[in-house]
Amino acid sequence: MKRLPLLAVLVALASTVPAQAQSRFFEGKTIRIVVGFSPGGGYDTYSRTIARHMSRHIPGNPTIIVENMTGAVSLLAANHTYKVARPDGLTIVNFHGNQVVGQLLGREGIEFDARRFKYVGVPMRDSAACALTKASGVTTLEQWKSAKTPVKIGAVGPGDTSHDVGRVLQATVGLPIQLVRGYKGTAEIRLAAESGEVAGGCWQWESI
Repeated sequence: MKRLPLLAVLVALASTVPAQAQSRFFEGKTIRIVVGFSPGGGYDTYSRTIARHMSRHIPGNPTIIVENMTGAVSLLAANHTYKVARPDGLTIVNFHGNQVVGQLLGREGIEFDARRFKYVGVPMRDSAACALTKASGVTTLEQWKSAKTPVKIGAVGPGDTSHDVGRVLQATVGLPIQLVRGYKGTAEIRLAAESGEVAGGCWQWESI
């Protein structure tokens, strides 16, 4: 028997099974939302907000919990959900959409088939932006362009907005940027900026 994508099972139950049967299925169950980034960042915040309210919109009112599974710009979470988690309609994964592009580009390490995921939705539309601390001394784009040393920008890694926006700005605008990679999420980048380890970061404006 072929393994069904987890989100497909959830959507099918919600759309094709009578409400009474749905109630019996979900009653007393726990739905797990796997987040591919660390606690406190944008993805984590969206997921916990959804978890707080989603239960009352599902027949049977199941318990919904959030589990953080960091690594490789949420690739570990996506791979785990696709390969390991049971296809029983009780697991949702919130991972970076750039991983889907990564599959198209043949990026190493991708073990899922994005075509077999069924997407419940997205919490918001993103608009990328950069934010620098006051301590960085950079308050305008002109100051940034003329900086004598590259401005340190915190990043998760290739494939994540925090990394890719910086690379694009380097290539197209010529901004002097030193990407400091390896953070597990934007919450860690914020802390690094507050401590002076980096000057700031670039990711979704709605999350900043």
